[in-house]
Amino acid sequence: MSKLTLFAIALVIAMALIIGAGAGYQFAQRGTTIAPDVSQDARTRQPLFYRNPMNPEVTSPLPAKDSMGMDYIPVYANNNTDDMPAGTVRIDPVTLQSIGVRTARVERQTLGRVINTVGRIDYDEQHLYRLHPKTEGWVEELLVDTTGARIRQGDILMSIYSPRLVSTQQEYLLALKNLDALQASSYEDVRRGAQELLDTSLERLRFMDVPEHQIEELRDTREVKKQLHIHASASGIVTSVGVRNGQYITPKDLLYTIADLSKVWVQIDIYEDELPWVKVGDRADMSVRAVPGEIFSGKLTYIYPYAERKTRTIKARLEFDNSRLRLKPDMFANVAIQAGARQDIMAVPSEAIVRSGLREKVFIVRAPGKFEPREVVTGVSSEGFTEIREGIEVGELVVVSAQFLIDSESKLREATAKMQAIESDDEETGHDHQAH
Repeated sequence: MSKLTLFAIALVIAMALIIGAGAGYQFAQRGTTIAPDVSQDARTRQPLFYRNPMNPEVTSPLPAKDSMGMDYIPVYANNNTDDMPAGTVRIDPVTLQSIGVRTARVERQTLGRVINTVGRIDYDEQHLYRLHPKTEGWVEELLVDTTGARIRQGDILMSIYSPRLVSTQQEYLLALKNLDALQASSYEDVRRGAQELLDTSLERLRFMDVPEHQIEELRDTREVKKQLHIHASASGIVTSVGVRNGQYITPKDLLYTIADLSKVWVQIDIYEDELPWVKVGDRADMSVRAVPGEIFSGKLTYIYPYAERKTRTIKARLEFDNSRLRLKPDMFANVAIQAGARQDIMAVPSEAIVRSGLREKVFIVRAPGKFEPREVVTGVSSEGFTEIREGIEVGELVVVSAQFLIDSESKLREATAKMQAIESDDEETGHDHQAH
């Protein structure tokens, strides 16, 4: 290929680059989503500042060029005669259509929410029993010796031999014999003393958990029993057995742990943004893989007053009926809490809210093509809507699309108004100085 041909190709490429740059510049100048407010006599006025054609947030007090060589766009003071809040934006109909501005009306409505989470089935701590002996002794016979056994309240669990229990029985029998001998006495104080001695010894037996049937047998037979029974204090499932046959036990020893599983707790975690929705008494539906196809109904009974440091969640407790014992502790479950609905609240589509981190606002349609920024106080959110507690009124129109483009222009309008106010103050101050 000749040098002339190479030179021609290079010349064509250079021309294309020049044309492309010029087109890009024109696109940047014309492609601004919302055109700056430049009137016909803008040339006779001094601009307040200059802004980057590609990034409206970047401004300069003097004419400048961006990294691509494009001139900054001058921004002039608005000559508005109507009293509108700072940051109000005007957009011509053509631009409105091109950027696709949509609006929605502020209405009062009912917001509801279903909170889905994962839970773990646990024992009902209010129906968990630990059995200790009231005196020391030896295990003579262990009638329930396996975990998982189902027992009823009053069932005999074990028999023990305790020298202290034997001596207490002997005291009771002596009190009985003494009462029999003195109850015919003509002295009332003697009869009363004998009865009080019997009552005291009987009460001591009951304090040591000697069952009533053995006390009655002792009174009828007048014979001391070597072995005394220990009965179940509640119905449920034996979850632990702490002793064995022949073992010496004291009141410190845990004999049995009994759990009543007719009701179970379910521990769940709730995220911070879900907490405003839930309250004690809310209905909850639960499913477990061990019982496919069945939904268990329960309710939320307690919300813990602290958050977990690592997960930033709040624990809550649910309660479910388990009379058929199909729910087992430590099972995992899927839970859906039917949170109480919020009635008659003012709400807007969540996409209408512009969040800057420091404040939240929406854009209100004041007239065709005229949009006013309005700070709002938000509440709960659900199903694409957010509660508005302060800042707007029912029936107003809010922007739900392209509001970020409008927000960018609104910030420039607000900055323009501030700079115009500063210049006016400077001029007034200068006149005052001249007058002095």
